[in-house]
Amino acid sequence: MGPLKGIRVLELAGLAPVPYCGMILADFGADVVRVDRLRPGLLPSRPDDPLGRGKRSIRLDLKKPASAEVLLRLIEQADVLLDPFRPGVLERAGLGPETALGRNGRLVYARLTGWGQTGPYAAMAGHDINYVAVSGALSLCGRAGQPPTPPANLLADFAGGGLMCALGVMMALFERHQSGKGQVIDAAMVDGAANLSVALHYLRYVGIWQDAHGTNWFDTGAPWYDVYETSDGKYMSVGAFEPQFFAELLRILEVDGGALGHPMDRSRWPEMRAALAARFKEKSREEWCTAFDGKDACVAPVLTLGDMGEHAHIRDRGVLVQGPGGVPQPAPSPRLDRTPGKAGATAPRDGEHTREVLREAGFVAEDIEEWIRNAVIGEAD
Repeated sequence: MGPLKGIRVLELAGLAPVPYCGMILADFGADVVRVDRLRPGLLPSRPDDPLGRGKRSIRLDLKKPASAEVLLRLIEQADVLLDPFRPGVLERAGLGPETALGRNGRLVYARLTGWGQTGPYAAMAGHDINYVAVSGALSLCGRAGQPPTPPANLLADFAGGGLMCALGVMMALFERHQSGKGQVIDAAMVDGAANLSVALHYLRYVGIWQDAHGTNWFDTGAPWYDVYETSDGKYMSVGAFEPQFFAELLRILEVDGGALGHPMDRSRWPEMRAALAARFKEKSREEWCTAFDGKDACVAPVLTLGDMGEHAHIRDRGVLVQGPGGVPQPAPSPRLDRTPGKAGATAPRDGEHTREVLREAGFVAEDIEEWIRNAVIGEAD
């Protein structure tokens, strides 16, 4: 039984960040109902989509007053509402926080946007790359002398967005046990991405971190914190920050540390990097894994999404699970020993549970049939 069993979540359909937030809640037992549009979205729903795993789906046309009223009735019985829209969209539909909490004072109304609910960029379109750019996080990624390198869409969409929003939901639910009241969450991806760099702000303040990327300890500036190509065109990661780990790295590589100088001597970094690169290039990734596995040198292989499932540690911990059709996907995280999360077997088709959810909410069959005829609500195609 998941720790969120009994928590009812309404997830208004959106892209990436909100579905990921809803997935986390569903993995740990929440009853997540995705509210899809009557018309298909940008990407068609599929039963093997892990972002939809364990959820149910209804279809509503929120531009119609009758449909908005149906959603408000559902809100009266919900614990959480996940809003993926720009500021003002739900207010114009008569579904803003004031209206929703007026119907249900215990509701946690979570608003997840890129720029936040306030500020000069609030109404402007954007994507992960834009949010991490303004947050300062993008400036941290990349090699010296090259443009910043976008870290896929992990930092804003998923870490600073969906994950931070899920954390906010959990804090609001916890506080509700004491106050009995819900509240509105303003989860902005630019805020979350900035928050992730809090330690680096301090390092910059004390003069350890420089604004020029690719020149610092953890951004490929230091040779002992980088990736190195192997003889078979693959890569090994090195994070030998502490002296004892650096010494072990050199021992296993059979590189003379005395000739390279102190690892914190920046003037020797180019020479040190060249020596490490040349040595790693002499053997395959598998050979280096054999040499470093079980050793405290902070060295591990760089695995792709396609080959990570074959790694012994990933297999042993069950980091990947098999979804519908054999699609590999990450298992729920973190791991709770008494009430662990569980990856739901399938994702719903848009509108697959419209009748079921509305009947559970107390709507009568005659009204449901009339709303379907009038395209107020919809079922799966």
